Amino acid sequence: MSQALPVTPLDTAAAALRGALPVLPVVAVIALLGLPVAPGGEGGANAADAMSGLVVLCCAVRLVRARRRPLPVTAALVLGLPVVGISLSAAGAADPGAGFTGLARYLQIFVLVPAAVLLLVRDRRDLRLLAWSFVALALWQGAIGVRQYVTGTGASYQGEDVRAVGTFGAGDVMGMATVVAFGVVCAVGLALGAGEARRRSAAVVCALALLPPLALSFSRGAWIATALACGAQLVLAGLRRAARTVAVLAAAGVVLVGGLGVGSAMLQERVTSITQVTDAPDQSVTDRYTMWAAATDMWREHPLTGVGLKGFPEYRDGHASLALSSGSDIAGAGSAYHKQALLSPHNMYLLVLSEQGLVGLLALAGGWLVLLVGALRGLVRVRRAARDAGGAGLAEGPGSVTGRVPRGTDCALVACGLLVWQLVDFLYADIGGPSTVLTAVVLGVVGWWALMDPSATPGAGASAPSPAVREEAATR
Repeated sequence: MSQALPVTPLDTAAAALRGALPVLPVVAVIALLGLPVAPGGEGGANAADAMSGLVVLCCAVRLVRARRRPLPVTAALVLGLPVVGISLSAAGAADPGAGFTGLARYLQIFVLVPAAVLLLVRDRRDLRLLAWSFVALALWQGAIGVRQYVTGTGASYQGEDVRAVGTFGAGDVMGMATVVAFGVVCAVGLALGAGEARRRSAAVVCALALLPPLALSFSRGAWIATALACGAQLVLAGLRRAARTVAVLAAAGVVLVGGLGVGSAMLQERVTSITQVTDAPDQSVTDRYTMWAAATDMWREHPLTGVGLKGFPEYRDGHASLALSSGSDIAGAGSAYHKQALLSPHNMYLLVLSEQGLVGLLALAGGWLVLLVGALRGLVRVRRAARDAGGAGLAEGPGSVTGRVPRGTDCALVACGLLVWQLVDFLYADIGGPSTVLTAVVLGVVGWWALMDPSATPGAGASAPSPAVREEAATR
């Protein structure tokens, strides 16, 4: 009788690699955002955008080979309805060329890439791999950002080249802030979930390590979105754990800012400016409110379908007041001083409302609301399944009185946190810049958890178990 050969660590690593092979193109999209942005290429396509196209192609090839139904009905509606508003707005664009460009970009970010990610992710291990990829990219960009602050080689802020922007350059000051914020949210979700203690501890260390570069980005919108997203994750994980974590973070903040003086003067001024929206606001706040008012006026004139894709810049001057400045000052991080024109309202909801009207906004925002409800329901189902199984679905973890949390809680918290962050950030920002492709990946990750996870959504059935899961089951 032949004996089974022992399983070596190399065999285990090879099996894990084979199991993760379908989702590796998505990991490559995230990794390529660690490359420096070419000078003057802040607003154009980059390597990550090109890779996202290959992700869509890989997904299409897999669907043809597998000969299976691409998406459940709910997922098809959530991802397909925005096409209606986007197409109508592109057809009504004053500049057909700009309208076609906007159509391609919107389809990439809100339809094609999210659908591809949703179909390539097959199980929770794939989702965790993407979450750790977000964390790794954030650590890389954050380390570059901290170095920029320390050496005075960052983007210009208050006359000093100290603003941390990572590899994205001064033309996309939100790029590093977005990447680091995603990393913080993913790390917090992984730390609060079930699993090995060393992995949770590593996630906690990563989350704390990412706080300084997030602070040094001087991005008020990213701060607010991260605080609300992580706060939501803590509340969903348990109130007691939330109270303890807030106390730890407060102590860490006192040590970093009060004790070590990490950017104390500039950070205090930036934090104070958040509340100065009506009493002596700075010019950036004035510009933002002026553009918000202009976007609202455009919608009033074209309530159903808006002024057309890429139409905001053309209609801006006819609706903005004289309080609007000529543009933002850009300098530092390898860029010579120049003015960057204000071509969007820096509010995704108002941008869609002004360019696509009510039809476009309801289609897009309605889909995001469905994803949020689905992600929350997935968390409830995970807990209910563990409770119905009599503890079989529980794993050691930090927090509650029993010290045990349902398996899959980390995936739920990552998905919920990422979507909450994106929805809040859209109040202060819109799509544009190299980091925009991450929004598509986030929507795909959240969509899989909310609509496709078989264990969290009974009957979905569109996502097959990975080979690694089948091999493990066969071994058992």
